[in-house]
Amino acid sequence: MEIKSLIAEHYPQVAQIYEEGIATGKATFQTKAYSWEDWDKGHLNFCRFGAFQDDILMGWVALSPVSSRCVYAGVAELGIYVAEAHRGKGVGQKLLKTLVEESEKKGIWTLQAGIFAENTASIALHEKCGFRKVGFREKIGKLNNVWLDNVLMEKRSSFLG
Repeated sequence: MEIKSLIAEHYPQVAQIYEEGIATGKATFQTKAYSWEDWDKGHLNFCRFGAFQDDILMGWVALSPVSSRCVYAGVAELGIYVAEAHRGKGVGQKLLKTLVEESEKKGIWTLQAGIFAENTASIALHEKCGFRKVGFREKIGKLNNVWLDNVLMEKRSSFLG
């Protein structure tokens, strides 16, 4: 497995994996994949990583800003998705560990993730990588006309002291 920065040419595979996550009903409120342009605008232009085996994307992780206010410049929300065929093989853990290390080098002091309460595998992955539960957002949004809850998790940078 090789971790590489994602580029526009990888986006068809990124979208395919995202759609697999959408199909689970446990990964996102989105009901279809974004266009490349919208995905690109919605994510920071650094810390976009993919786990590859040969030229096949097994999973990806990327950061989105949580606010445009300068005081939150070091806070980012992560999205992580692993292809169905590669779940349970350490892909997510490798991606998250890389993200933590590289985001700190870019000045990110807090990573946060909003995870559906039903997505126990993702919650366990984040905990394994040093994230902690900091909140629970009841009925934060609807998917297919059903209210869903989110577990808010975060990892604070080691450089905070």
